[in-house]
Amino acid sequence: MPEPRPLRIGIVAGEVSGDTLGAGLIREIRARHPDALIEGIAGPQMVAEGCTALFEMDELAVMGIVEVLGRLPRILQIRRQIVRHFIDNPPDVFVGIDAPDFNIGVELRLKKAGISTLHYVSPSVWAWRQNRIHKIKAATDQVLAFLPFEKAFYDRFEAPCRFIGHTLADRMPLVPDTQGARQRLGLKPGGRYLALLPGSRHAEVTLLSPVYLEACKQLKVRHPELEFVVPLVNSRRREEFLAIKAQVAPELEVILVEGRGREVMTASDVILLASGTATLEAMLAKKPMVVGYKFKPFSYWLAERLVKTPYASLPNLLAGQTLVAELIQHECTPGHIVDEIGKLLEHDNGELIAHFTRLHKQIRCNADEQAALAVLELAGT
Repeated sequence: MPEPRPLRIGIVAGEVSGDTLGAGLIREIRARHPDALIEGIAGPQMVAEGCTALFEMDELAVMGIVEVLGRLPRILQIRRQIVRHFIDNPPDVFVGIDAPDFNIGVELRLKKAGISTLHYVSPSVWAWRQNRIHKIKAATDQVLAFLPFEKAFYDRFEAPCRFIGHTLADRMPLVPDTQGARQRLGLKPGGRYLALLPGSRHAEVTLLSPVYLEACKQLKVRHPELEFVVPLVNSRRREEFLAIKAQVAPELEVILVEGRGREVMTASDVILLASGTATLEAMLAKKPMVVGYKFKPFSYWLAERLVKTPYASLPNLLAGQTLVAELIQHECTPGHIVDEIGKLLEHDNGELIAHFTRLHKQIRCNADEQAALAVLELAGT
């Protein structure tokens, strides 16, 4: 009697966050199928878990329009080759992790060839360019969604989607270790700290830092004990922030930290931050926050017409109500920031923290395991 054929999985991750998700997924699959053959486009974490890299993930990890255009011929060549490889060597299931501009096209071609396809991490189709749902539905047999409102959107279009919880909710504790984070960062145990996160991109730091710093100058007058901690993603953002600070608030003392944004949020009392995934991390760290965000004028004009959600921040989207103040574009002024931060500094936030904790529990579902079970179910094992 012939030996049973090992499980075969094709997989593509296009950036560091996808490599982390892929590594967790592979670990859970191998716990159930130790002999599984897993290959595709992978980063170092996925390779360490036993994935064979047909191409290096760095070939896809390109940011910016100019950079993408320069690399487009190579990216298209890789996509043709990866599609041909999996059509010639069909896996039991193909998993595209995030990177929708690359992966949805791959999934569509493979599904037409009779290969089961799964897309891990829903694109923000619920927020803008909602017509993409039809292409996603045509390309995938299953979408794995981090957040329950994402699944609700897919259900409206009868598109197959499974809510698996969020990996960040699994990794972050229900009760934050504020004092431990302060100790690791060298902050005073009894200090009062406002964390400033003006974004990770050049445009965000340039647009938001002057407003944030002006607000901090006013907050320091009202709350002399308040100290400011600023985690910046790299040395380039640090230089940009310091250049702005030298013009806007040269006398203001701030504590700069390179990276370690989650740790800074955990150590803080209140957070002022740009929109994005950082708002989810702040919620999971159980910290009161104010979201302050600005676009360049044309981008704001476009967003007003394309974005279909009533809220900008993930805590509000998850709750379906306003839990945290959102100061967007013309509302993002030093005066408004000072007023909203002042409320959080001067009032008890116990009810807000309790709401954050309930939301944390709602999306804490062991996402790596749930993702693996979804893949194996699609593979028929």
